[in-house]
Amino acid sequence: MKKVILLGATSNISAFLIPRLLEQSDVELTLFARHAGQRLPQYANNDRVTLIDGNWNELSDVVNAISNQDVVYLATGHFSKANQNVVSAMKTDGVDRLIVAGGLGIYDEVAGKFGSWNARMMGDYTEIKRAAKVIDDSGLNYTFLRMAWLYNNDQHLDYKVIPQGSPFKDTQVTRQAVAELVTDIIKNPAIYQRASIGVAEPNTAWDKPSFY
Repeated sequence: MKKVILLGATSNISAFLIPRLLEQSDVELTLFARHAGQRLPQYANNDRVTLIDGNWNELSDVVNAISNQDVVYLATGHFSKANQNVVSAMKTDGVDRLIVAGGLGIYDEVAGKFGSWNARMMGDYTEIKRAAKVIDDSGLNYTFLRMAWLYNNDQHLDYKVIPQGSPFKDTQVTRQAVAELVTDIIKNPAIYQRASIGVAEPNTAWDKPSFY
């Protein structure tokens, strides 16, 4: 069985990711979140799910949770302390494969009018860039997802991958599509290794997302 832990298992993307992963018969899930037992009661009796109440700002919580896992999914990569704890815990526990859900713009790669709009909306990137650098410098086998602006739509599951160093022009992507991508990586951990990749919906290279 492949052991996968979701750090931040109550996130909006995790809501779509958990059912997709449970469709994979060879996956055992650990769902880590503050008050996980109270917030994810629908999984309490699933024999392939372990619920862990924890705080990713507490290193001991993360070390204990990550032990013996094969793949770690971090629901947001925007916080330096949490990222540092996850990296330290993974090294302590000998776990190497990491998937991080992050945002676009950390390399000033967002192009054109959309880039100007995104910069206005996001404001100061200092902490987000600092947090991303923790992952970049970790030495782990990570995939950092630089996601376009997120929305929900069960009918839009397509995604495109934008390599690091390429301009980021597409404006949006569904959380369901991101869940598909994360599932694809967990099914085949050899893809997108040691990479920061843009994630967007094809054919959305507009001045701003359609829902703004």
